[in-house]
Amino acid sequence: MSLIFILIPFIASAILLLLRPGGSRSIALLAALANLAVTAWCLGCDYSQGMNCTFSVPWVASAGISFSLGMDGITLIMLVLTNLLAPLIIVSSWGRNYDNEPRYYGLLLLMLGALNGVFLAQDGLLFYVFYELALIPIYFICAIWGGQDRIRVTLKFFIYTFVGSLFMLVALLWVYLQTDVNGLHSFAWADLVAVQMSTYSAHWVLLGFFLAFAVKMPLFPFHTWQPDTYVTAPTGGTMLLSGIMLKMGTYGVIRWMIPLAPEAMHVLNPIFISLAVFGILYASIIAVKQSDIKRLVAYSSIAHVGLIAAGILAWNKAGLQGGILQMLNHGINVVGLFFIIDLLERRLGTRSLADMGGIAKSAPKFAALFMIIVLGAVAVPLTNGFPGEFLLLNGVWNYNFWLGALAGLTIIFGAIYMLRAYGLVVFGETRPETANFEDVNSREFLVLGIIAGLVIVLGFFPQSILGLTDGSVDRILRAVQI
Repeated sequence: MSLIFILIPFIASAILLLLRPGGSRSIALLAALANLAVTAWCLGCDYSQGMNCTFSVPWVASAGISFSLGMDGITLIMLVLTNLLAPLIIVSSWGRNYDNEPRYYGLLLLMLGALNGVFLAQDGLLFYVFYELALIPIYFICAIWGGQDRIRVTLKFFIYTFVGSLFMLVALLWVYLQTDVNGLHSFAWADLVAVQMSTYSAHWVLLGFFLAFAVKMPLFPFHTWQPDTYVTAPTGGTMLLSGIMLKMGTYGVIRWMIPLAPEAMHVLNPIFISLAVFGILYASIIAVKQSDIKRLVAYSSIAHVGLIAAGILAWNKAGLQGGILQMLNHGINVVGLFFIIDLLERRLGTRSLADMGGIAKSAPKFAALFMIIVLGAVAVPLTNGFPGEFLLLNGVWNYNFWLGALAGLTIIFGAIYMLRAYGLVVFGETRPETANFEDVNSREFLVLGIIAGLVIVLGFFPQSILGLTDGSVDRILRAVQI
C-alpha cells in the first residue's frame, strides 16, 4: 500500500508530461481521488504495534541504501493531509485557464508523489531524495504560471530551500558513516537513530537538520523567501506550499531531526523554541499591518507554523499531539483561505482590502463559508483550530511558562488580523466594484463546503485524529529522550 501512494501520481504525471493528452484535469483528479481512496483504506489499519503497510527492497545494498517505506499513525495523518487536499487543489484550479494544462497538472501530480514519498520514507537517503524532488515541480509551477517578478522570487525560494537541504545531507552522511550493521553502513531510520554521538558531534548534526527544516517551515529568521513566493505563485502553487509542503519541515523535526541528535537538544532547544515564539509575534504584528489580503494570510501562516514548531520542539505529549493535529488543521484552513483570496482576485481584479466591502449583500453563501473558515483559523472553540492550538500552548507552557504566555498571544493577534480582514471584505459600505459580486458557483461551493465541513467536524471530533496518533506519539517519546 505504501508504494501505491507514490506510483499512482507518478504514473499519471508521466502520462500528462510526456503524452499531453486531452482531459488533463480529469486525469489529475482521478489520480488524486485514487490516492485519497487508498488513504481511506489505510485508516482502518492497525498502527498500535509500530510501522504498518511497509515496503522495502534493496536499492544499493552494498552501501546500505534501501527503498524502504512504511507508515505509523504520524505518517498516516500526513498522508491524510496530502491526499485530502490534493483533489481540492485540483478542483479549485479548474477556475483558471492555464497555458499547457497537461504540464501544470503533471507537475502538480509529480509533487504529490514526492510529498507522499517524504512522509513514507524510512531510509535517510530516500527521504532526502523525495525531499529534494518535491522542490522541482513547485519551482516550475511558480516560475511558469506565477505573477509579476516570478523568476526572481522563485529563484530566491529555490536557493534558500536547496542550500538548506545541503546542510541536512551533510549531517545525514555524517550519521550514516557512524553506523555499523554487520560491517556495513546503513541509511535505515532505526540504524541512524541507534547511533550514539558525543554532544559536540550532535550539535552539528542537529544544526544541519534544523537549517533545512527551518527554511522549509519557515521559521524566523529563515522566512524571508515565503511572503513573496506565496504572493507571486499561482493559487494552486500557493496552496501546495502552504497547505502541504511546509509540513515537510515540521514532520522532519519529529521523524528525523530530534531522533537522530537528541544529545544536543538540551543545549540548542531553548534557542530553537525562542526563535519559533519570536517568529509568532513578529509575523503576527506584520500581518496586522497588511493591506494585501494574500500577503496577510502568508504572514499569518508563519505565525501559525511557528506555534506548531514550538509545540513539537517542547517534546512532550501535548505538544506533539497538538503539532500533528494542527499540521492537518492548518493545511485545511490555509487552503480554504487562499482559495477565497483567489475568488476575490478573479472577481474584483484586486487583493487590496481597501477596495473591498459589502460583499455579504450580494454573496451570502460566500460570506458564510468565508466566516466558518476564518473562525477555524482564529481557533474559536468547536472549530478545528481550537483543540490543536490548545494542545500546542499546553505543550509550550509545560516546557516554559513565559514562552507559553508569549506564544498564546498568537490567538489574540490572529483574531485581530483575520476578523479585521473579514470585516473589510464582507461588511461595510458596498462599492461599485463589489455591488454585483458573484456568489459561489457549484464547483466553488463544493470546495469551500468540504473545507468548511472539515472545520466543524474536526472541531467537534478531534479525538478521531488524536486516537490515530496516540500510540505512535507514545512510542517516539519513549524511544527519544531529550
